[in-house]
Amino acid sequence: MIMAYHTNYFSLDRETFNMKLAISILCAVALVTGVISVDRTIFKTCEQSSFCRRCRNVEPNNSSYELVPATLSTYSDSITVDLVNKNNGHIFVLKVEGIHGDVFHIAIDEKTPLKKRYCVTDALKEPIKLVAVEVVKSNSNELVVKYGQNKAVIHATPFKIDFYRSEMLFVSANARGLFKFEHYRTKANKSNDDVDNEPGAWEEDFNSFHDSKPNGPEAVAMDFTFPQAGVLFGIPEHADSFALKSTSGGDPYRLYNLDVGEFELDNGMALYGSVPVIYGHGTKGTAGVFWMNAAETWVDIYNQDLQKNVSSSGSAAHFMSESGIVDAFILLGETPQNTFKQYTDLTGVAPLPQPAALAFHQSRWNYNDEKDVLNVSKHFDIHDIPMDTMWLDIEYTEEKKYFTWDPQTFPHPLEMIRNLAASGRHLTIIIDPHIKTANNYHVHGDCTKYGYYTKNKDGHDFEGVCWPGNSSYADFFNPVVRKYFADQYLLENFNTTTNDVFIWNDMNEPSVFSGPELTMPKDNLHNTEMGTFEHRAVHNLYGFMQTKATFDGLYRRGNGKYRPFILTRSHFAGSQRYAAIWTGDNTGDWGYLQMSLKTCLTQAVSGFSFCGSDVGGFFKDPSADLFERWHQAGAFQPFFRAHANMSTKRREPWLFPEDSKLVVRDAIRKRYTYLPFWYVMFYEHERFGYPVMRPLLSHYPNDPETFAIDNQYLLADRLLVHPVAQEGATKVDVYFPRHSASGDGDLWYDIDDYTVYDSVGYVGIPVNRNKIPVFQRGGTIVPKKEHVRQASTLMKNDPYTLIVCLDRYQEANGTLYADDEQSFEYRNGKYIYVQIEFKKNVLSSKRIDPSAKFDTQVSIERVVITGLDKAPQSATLSTSSNNVALEVIKNENSYSISKATVNIAEEWKIILNY
Repeated sequence: MIMAYHTNYFSLDRETFNMKLAISILCAVALVTGVISVDRTIFKTCEQSSFCRRCRNVEPNNSSYELVPATLSTYSDSITVDLVNKNNGHIFVLKVEGIHGDVFHIAIDEKTPLKKRYCVTDALKEPIKLVAVEVVKSNSNELVVKYGQNKAVIHATPFKIDFYRSEMLFVSANARGLFKFEHYRTKANKSNDDVDNEPGAWEEDFNSFHDSKPNGPEAVAMDFTFPQAGVLFGIPEHADSFALKSTSGGDPYRLYNLDVGEFELDNGMALYGSVPVIYGHGTKGTAGVFWMNAAETWVDIYNQDLQKNVSSSGSAAHFMSESGIVDAFILLGETPQNTFKQYTDLTGVAPLPQPAALAFHQSRWNYNDEKDVLNVSKHFDIHDIPMDTMWLDIEYTEEKKYFTWDPQTFPHPLEMIRNLAASGRHLTIIIDPHIKTANNYHVHGDCTKYGYYTKNKDGHDFEGVCWPGNSSYADFFNPVVRKYFADQYLLENFNTTTNDVFIWNDMNEPSVFSGPELTMPKDNLHNTEMGTFEHRAVHNLYGFMQTKATFDGLYRRGNGKYRPFILTRSHFAGSQRYAAIWTGDNTGDWGYLQMSLKTCLTQAVSGFSFCGSDVGGFFKDPSADLFERWHQAGAFQPFFRAHANMSTKRREPWLFPEDSKLVVRDAIRKRYTYLPFWYVMFYEHERFGYPVMRPLLSHYPNDPETFAIDNQYLLADRLLVHPVAQEGATKVDVYFPRHSASGDGDLWYDIDDYTVYDSVGYVGIPVNRNKIPVFQRGGTIVPKKEHVRQASTLMKNDPYTLIVCLDRYQEANGTLYADDEQSFEYRNGKYIYVQIEFKKNVLSSKRIDPSAKFDTQVSIERVVITGLDKAPQSATLSTSSNNVALEVIKNENSYSISKATVNIAEEWKIILNY
């Protein structure tokens, strides 16, 4: 939900203010109802952003910075050395650290700054684990810092750092000489830099807004080259291809959390989240750079085939941030999976969700009242469509006051919630960060009384405009404020909710209809744990801080028993520890369905495995064809929610023609059969740090054809998914990858009929309206539950089916995971995690963690095996207590073994008899 008329509200008299406010709200409603679309003039280009313009205009290969090797100081786990800007004599300090897991950390800050600059700390899941480093070479030309098989070669003049793994150069910092650090200064004591006299250096205007810039110019920038890379990817969130495009001749990619509805496709405009991690991959290996900076950031991309006037080789990225310090982690993979794990080792993973969060969600802005909510829930049952969570947008509140209910439309919320729970379902409600400035609103009273609001540049409570009208914004950077808002979720405070209520944090970029670029002025002030800082230094962390507070509140609401589920729109590196994300206010057009795959794939390798899109599109009314295909695609994406705005036609599945309803029902039911697979993937994501949704290059790194593919993807290493995302399609070209440029590929089995594909390259797969092209890799075992009920919570004790797809060697393996599906007790050893293997005609199950204990009566009910070279006559189930004869039934492309009833906690074998 977004956008409004833009003007500078803060210099207006009250009468004019109220008039502009009315216009803003009318324009906001016009935008979200699809009457108008995104206005590009609201949002800056690089040329209109003075710091981006300055950084981008740095002449390559002419760096003014050089190392002062004589200032070297060595410590057990780091070194420091001075850097000097030859143009003005200002001195900086470079710090290089070794981090466990083949990672280097570099930081550059002023040696004697006028004031402290903001350093991001919250993105990291915990203090980094340093390792011993050794200076193996030190002279006037270079320093060499080494640990294990990794080394950093720091060149003095021109300043550059080369990072090697196993003697292979993977990343070079400042190889293009684009490093820039604008030190703090005063207007009365300007340096000799040309920057002091450039427009926008000391104050800046955009549209009708004025940015006071009390600290003057303070940008930092550095380029990173990836000599081995054939493709660069990462730096979400953008509605663009997975492979990053060259930005030559256009704007850089922008990282600045903004409320952009009906966003444009195939460009690098800023969207709702900013994750400043980038990867370079080629057939010789993978590396990454995590640029830990929460200020507005632009990123230029230089691809190998566009090298002009530079001495460096390889694709490169040029990070340019308005504020902060240079704070970067160099991830020396060297495989894609290792590199992704290095990033999540730093920033964290998504905690294992409840299965209800992985199931199907039904949402709308807005369901009218309690009767409407319960009627929709009932009709899912009438039409035999499973659904786990009903969602409520802002209209459930009393006058847009969060932590309240509208007394006319939702007078009995507890009864409504309990009625949903009786059907095994949950409710999700929205809580945004803007607070209605109404005297009769207890949250506003508390925030005013105790100083909990973000301040404007003059130190007064900041007021802007959002859905409630006049609004102020909580200062979530203050831990006291976070604690206050977390407390609001406790049942003694929000006593009209229960532990069955999930939370949706929206509009938290933050969205300010009356602000510059529809967000908060950069010269606003936040009270952080490190002191008072301008909003410009922390902007991209605002939504992160809200979800951190929400997670704390929900965790304490359930006394640590229940796993919270939170959906957030704004996000930064590390937000995945607290919340799932979606791709924002999209449109019911085919291009947005296609873009959802690319966006979530990029998010997945950037830490956000729990990603999805508004199925059907937030804006406009999708055709029946698009509605069907989007549900089919959503069924194989991590977060699966249908959502729409208030101007669209109601689109519950039974409101479409019967044949369309049946297609959608089949897709949703298919999702539910695979919930055990989703559950084990998310458990392994938390345990091992790998993405759930993966690009093909993750497991086929030596096949260049996979590098830029973003219309199909892998789920773990077991399923290959190619959603149908073209209108009227009767065929899709699925790419079956190879293990090397000239090598063999894997066997792939169609999940519907087990047709096997033994080839590499593109294969045309026929599709009818019911077909979702999904293939299980030969050599894998996938768990399913085939008794689909009205909600996932009711499937907890249902038996499993194992789908065994054999490779060329007649082998396969997989995993199965189970726990109580609600609590964090799995972290205390209360779970079952088993390895299932087929080898030498024996299917066996063995506990991976024998010390883990979880009492369950759930059993294996059925086994399907496909790819056998010869037909077995029978099978024998062997457990510690007995042997049972089993019948093997021949199907067209598989064999099934029914009544293989054995508890999943037991170790067992099924032996095929010939």
